[in-house]
Amino acid sequence: MSHQVALIGAGVMGNAIGTRLIETGHHLHVFDLDKSKIDALVSKGGHAADSASAAAEAAEYVILSLNSAAIVRAAVSGDAGVAEGAKPGTTIIDMSSIDPPATRSLAQDASAKGLNWLDCPLSGGAPKALTGELTVMAGGDEKQFEASKTVMDDLCGNYTLMGPSGAGQTTKLINQVLCALNFMAVAEATRLAQDAGVDAAKIPMALRGGRADSAILQEYMGKMADRDYTPTGRIDNMVKDLNGAQDLARLTHTAMPLTAACAEIHRLLTGAGLGGADNAALMKYFDGPETGEPA
Repeated sequence: MSHQVALIGAGVMGNAIGTRLIETGHHLHVFDLDKSKIDALVSKGGHAADSASAAAEAAEYVILSLNSAAIVRAAVSGDAGVAEGAKPGTTIIDMSSIDPPATRSLAQDASAKGLNWLDCPLSGGAPKALTGELTVMAGGDEKQFEASKTVMDDLCGNYTLMGPSGAGQTTKLINQVLCALNFMAVAEATRLAQDAGVDAAKIPMALRGGRADSAILQEYMGKMADRDYTPTGRIDNMVKDLNGAQDLARLTHTAMPLTAACAEIHRLLTGAGLGGADNAALMKYFDGPETGEPA
């Protein structure tokens, strides 16, 4: 079943989401502050909009793929924002990763304007979006969640309602804690393997199916062994999510000593100018001063 869908934010992740929606037969209306990103999706069959408001006018669903709560709020409630153009009853599906309190506030504001809100942060990145195999953890009303499946099932292999507004974003923070610690463990193990004379590139195959196996091990140990920093996920985005997890931990009085250490290493690399680098660039921490990299 095809729908009129607005996409606000057409960066790496938004482009993949938009591409998949077009390929699965939806009518995509796209807006981004960078016209070249709009053009990239128009070339695939999308329709350009000159504002978030204009994109939302034609839409049954509005998908947001943005970088921060402040940007989400501006895109929805600012001048020429989604709320100006969206019809009452339109469902906003926020696939950005932002903090749970901000999400709850945004959802309340949307409801006051007659709009529905689902927080739907994702895991799997652009490659999984392109194949419709994202893992998405949702927060919001169950009825709206069920209705949204006519769009989201084309993007997701696993789409789960975790609870009311904010529950999806909370689950995403937990996901990011697990991912960040796994990235660190894989980087550390890669360096140990290489120092000990073992071919680290063979380890994912050797451990496949065992208890130490993981998607990150399979995808990243080879990249780390080769020092392949082709961008798939940025260190500074992980810092943002780890900051969010630590903020939540302070609110809930939860001790997270491993996350704290992991976050500090990520901040160290960001401070060294590596915030825009791929997660595989955690190897630069373990490579140490002999390579001229941060230690």
